[in-house]
Amino acid sequence: MSKLAVIAIGGNSLIKSKTMQSVEDQHDSIRETVKRIVEIIESGINVVITHGNGPQVGFILLRSELAKEYLHEIPLPSAGADTQGAIGYQIQQSVSNLFLKKGIKKSVATIITQVLVDQKDPAFLQPSKPIGPFFTKEEAEEKRRLFNWDIIEDAGRGFRRVVASPYPLEIIEEDAIADLIRNNFVVIAVGGGGIPVIRNDKGELKGVAAVIDKDRASRLLANKLNAELFIISTAVENVYLNFGQDDQIALDQITLAEAKKYCQEGHFKKGSMLPKIESAIEFLEAGGKEVIITTPELIAAAVKRKAGTRIVI
Repeated sequence: MSKLAVIAIGGNSLIKSKTMQSVEDQHDSIRETVKRIVEIIESGINVVITHGNGPQVGFILLRSELAKEYLHEIPLPSAGADTQGAIGYQIQQSVSNLFLKKGIKKSVATIITQVLVDQKDPAFLQPSKPIGPFFTKEEAEEKRRLFNWDIIEDAGRGFRRVVASPYPLEIIEEDAIADLIRNNFVVIAVGGGGIPVIRNDKGELKGVAAVIDKDRASRLLANKLNAELFIISTAVENVYLNFGQDDQIALDQITLAEAKKYCQEGHFKKGSMLPKIESAIEFLEAGGKEVIITTPELIAAAVKRKAGTRIVI
């Protein structure tokens, strides 16, 4: 079987400005990203595509808050499912259209994915996952007052709403995803980190109000599928030390040991690069071979060692 890569597209990287763009603007961004993904497929690598949904699920919840006098409110698990379907549709259609244009004989499928979490995860008591648009401090305080949101300053980029982000334990649809890969499908899965669910005493699943970090869930999927390569696309070309400071340093290639050291030294922020580096570490420690972190536009170049940051054993 060909080499397998899991490619995680950041939800923020599909939003090209801090304003709330249209659905078609996002689709345009996805079409551009998909061009690079198809280049990777053309090189002989099988791919599974995952994606974030932080801004998008936040938009849905904001609409729900604003319209609650007229329409029922949208529960967070349902908002997660909505974004899996909507973003998955755009990726699926874009990949399929490009396959048609290039004469590539592969099919594409989106799997609405549930991910098991522990209902006693301490993350439920400490909301930390940014969702929705960026706000000024004054706008954020107004949203906190109106909607009782938890708000944080997000890595120097503005203020955002945060929700619980429990750790992913099991991908419920893992077998279906693996079967599709074996049958030559490009699969889009664990969108937004998957819909977080818990099991009751009968083993039944129930959605919970949270958003799983997409890089952590993508890492889990990559290891479960025995993928050799894990690609994380984000809003910056490289991983940096001292990011945003005058002495920032772009990293081209680092080892697993160096990644751990830089995490301990506090180079990466919680709401931004830290979960990506931690996911890279977990992927390599669980048997993965290589991690690449770069922008969506550069993922194909990064696979050819011409861009991005590589993390290796």
